[in-house]
Amino acid sequence: MALQINNRASSSFTPQFIYDVFLCFRGEDTRYNFTSHLYQALCDKGFNTFIDNGLQRGEEISTKLLKAIELSMILIVVFSENYASSSWCLDELVKILECRNNRQLVLPIFYKVDPSEIRKQKGKFGVALTQHEENLKDSLEKVQRWRTALTKVTELSGLYYKEGYIESETQFIQRIIKEILGTKLNRTQLFVTKHPVGIDSRVDAIELLLDMKSNDVRMVGIHGLGGVGKTTIAKAIYNRIANCFELSCFLEDVKEKSGTNDDIIKLQEMLLSKISWGAYVKVDSVSKGIIMIKERLCRTRLLLILDNVDELEVMVNLLGECNWFALGSRVIITTRDKQVLNTLGKDHQIYELKELNQFESHELFNLHAFQKIEPKKDYSEVAEQIIHYANGLPLALKIIGSDLCGKSICEWKSALEKYKNIPHEKIQEKLKISYDGLGKIEKDIFLDIACFFKGFDRSYVANILDACKLYPGYGIGKLIDKCLITVGQSGNLWMHDLLQQMGREIVQQESEELGKRSRIWCFEDAYEILTTNMGSSKIRGIMCCSPQLITIPIEAKAFEKMKYLKFLMVRNVRICEELKYLPNGLILLQWPEFPFSLPSKYYPQQLVALEMPRSLIRLETTFKLGIQLKYLTYINLKRCESITELPELCAPSLEKLDLSYCQNLVKVHDTVGILDKLRIWKLQGCGKLQILPNNLRLKSLEEFLLMDCLRLEKFPNIHPKMKCLRDLNLRGSGIRELPSSIKCLTTLRFLDVKDCENLRYLPDDIYKLQLLIGLSIPTAKLRQTCDYLDSFSSYGFLVLDTVSFRGNKSIIELDFLMKPEYFPVLKSLDLYATNIVSIPESLSRFTTLQSLDMAKCKQLQEIPRLPQSVQVVVARNCYWRIFRDFSK
Repeated sequence: MALQINNRASSSFTPQFIYDVFLCFRGEDTRYNFTSHLYQALCDKGFNTFIDNGLQRGEEISTKLLKAIELSMILIVVFSENYASSSWCLDELVKILECRNNRQLVLPIFYKVDPSEIRKQKGKFGVALTQHEENLKDSLEKVQRWRTALTKVTELSGLYYKEGYIESETQFIQRIIKEILGTKLNRTQLFVTKHPVGIDSRVDAIELLLDMKSNDVRMVGIHGLGGVGKTTIAKAIYNRIANCFELSCFLEDVKEKSGTNDDIIKLQEMLLSKISWGAYVKVDSVSKGIIMIKERLCRTRLLLILDNVDELEVMVNLLGECNWFALGSRVIITTRDKQVLNTLGKDHQIYELKELNQFESHELFNLHAFQKIEPKKDYSEVAEQIIHYANGLPLALKIIGSDLCGKSICEWKSALEKYKNIPHEKIQEKLKISYDGLGKIEKDIFLDIACFFKGFDRSYVANILDACKLYPGYGIGKLIDKCLITVGQSGNLWMHDLLQQMGREIVQQESEELGKRSRIWCFEDAYEILTTNMGSSKIRGIMCCSPQLITIPIEAKAFEKMKYLKFLMVRNVRICEELKYLPNGLILLQWPEFPFSLPSKYYPQQLVALEMPRSLIRLETTFKLGIQLKYLTYINLKRCESITELPELCAPSLEKLDLSYCQNLVKVHDTVGILDKLRIWKLQGCGKLQILPNNLRLKSLEEFLLMDCLRLEKFPNIHPKMKCLRDLNLRGSGIRELPSSIKCLTTLRFLDVKDCENLRYLPDDIYKLQLLIGLSIPTAKLRQTCDYLDSFSSYGFLVLDTVSFRGNKSIIELDFLMKPEYFPVLKSLDLYATNIVSIPESLSRFTTLQSLDMAKCKQLQEIPRLPQSVQVVVARNCYWRIFRDFSK
């Protein structure tokens, strides 16, 4: 039997009770027997108990007594046969039930009185209330409040003692003591935090996951990075719902208390004592403790919170197989490692605790720094910078705010500059716990991301780290589970700014000498190393990114000592001397606007990504004949005017090839046409391109861009295995015809051959591209296609929803659109700035059309009745009269 309350008070509110127990009783009946014995037993057990012994009585209940009720955690009402004859007792009862709505618990004791007699107000209770009505004829509302209170109190769970039962009065009192003991354990509030900002909304969300109305067993994991407030939120949840359970247990900081076998045994003893009504339980061994826990968990409806768990073994030692709990129990686990929560099973919920939002961050920081919600006027700007630095992490906002409280504006500014370069020790210590729990490989991945790859695409980084033998498929997932990194909606890797700063600080602590650190990311440090020849074999990566264009006097052999250099990322940097050496072990080379070709003795066999747009690189010396580039995945040589030919390329892993706007590119070697993993190929703006591979067998190609390739007249034959191409853009190219093998592109979604002035006709089999969504082709070609479909009534563009003639002055009429069955799902028709004179009547039968753009159609004279499906019509700068006619 559990004492219960009805309301759900704020989780961040912690009542300050003076008394554990308040006793309400009829003195004439029980003061010198049952109630005095109960009072003594409560005191013997250490309960601070309030009893009215000789307070001056009057007609109204005293203020002191009312205050005592308000300041008591548990309110015991001893009902005896003459209880209702006392107006004083009835006033106490009304007050007690009011306090029940303030997180106080009420325990009715029916001492030799049948609860039904009170509920139905019969017998002596009925007589007493009738007498009150006679005596208080002018205050009948007061008597009605007493009647209501007596009815409500019998609806609560209580304890009933009837003389003559097997249970003696002493045993009955011990049963009450046990109930109070368990209730006090449940009702002892935990201190949550000094300034509970943003807590209640998060507790609300977790309470929904707990589904308190359900009678099954529910487990919820709270997952988040260090310092985000997992323990704080767990304490707030405990305060809110603990009273709904027979017993509750909050085991704080399990990780720190489970280092050895003896530590685990102590945790088991602590848990067992909490779920054994406070009695100390001795455990001899871990395995015995597991059995003892199993036996007790199944008996009691329990709230159990395990805080800061980082090992699966700890879960087993404390929860067993997670199916030992009595119905109605709830388990909450806080952790930095999501993998720990997998033992809960698929049916249980995980709540990812996020950082505070902007408004909450300001409020929490200001309360700690200024002791009020609004900042001091002169401090607003620097306070804003500090809040931005903390980036929503409650730990940082609290620590920095408290540290700066009462200090001058000069001290604030100085502290901010320090924090930007040297992390706060207390914050660093808390965040570093997760890093320290990683293996060596995962530590390397974390540091590489912190120093170089924050914000990069996950698959891009994974390919680079895979070539470093770091097994990112596992390692990145591990870092995500531990909340050290996150993956954005677009697939980019991110981490909290303070975690990034922590990682970089770890690298800086490797050595006081720049050249002996593993990673260099700061421009000033990179400048010093590259201009003073300070490099060493310790350096794993260099990022030299200047905020503005700068010329650096780098020596020709500046990289000669860096034999194990994996990453070289340079931006906004010019050099005056041609490099004579680059390490062959380079995996990533980023150097836009590189003014020379790469060293002749450099062999890029290990290279995964080559990104050198707008550079003077020469491919015939870089991709030397016969060289195997088995790891090369990304090439970006956009706008490299030195490239005239893409030579033989043995790169079986290549996924992205960007040669767009290479204005002097003329020829692409046939080997490029058989790269099985190539997904994206960009050649747009290559005005001199004439020769592509004769055949394309690019099984993975999804996007092929050839816009404005004016001299490209022949499009290659397409192999039937090219099943992935979705976007083929030839707009403005010199293509004279498309091969009949285009019919093999059965998954093509977008085809653009607009402004292809040399294109004579479309292949007869164009209608087989039935997954086209967007089609942009010259009017004559579309008319030809529609005429061809006339003889094949079962064919059409079954999923084409967009047709665009935008800006095409040759468009005068659209009669070839007469048959909607060729375009059964057309949603958008774009006629912007065409010379169309009239829109055909047939358009009214296009029942899926939603958008019609005819802006700047200055020759347009007539618009027919449009289908009801049309939602948007754009007609700016059209002939004015059409609006008058259209409105009729």
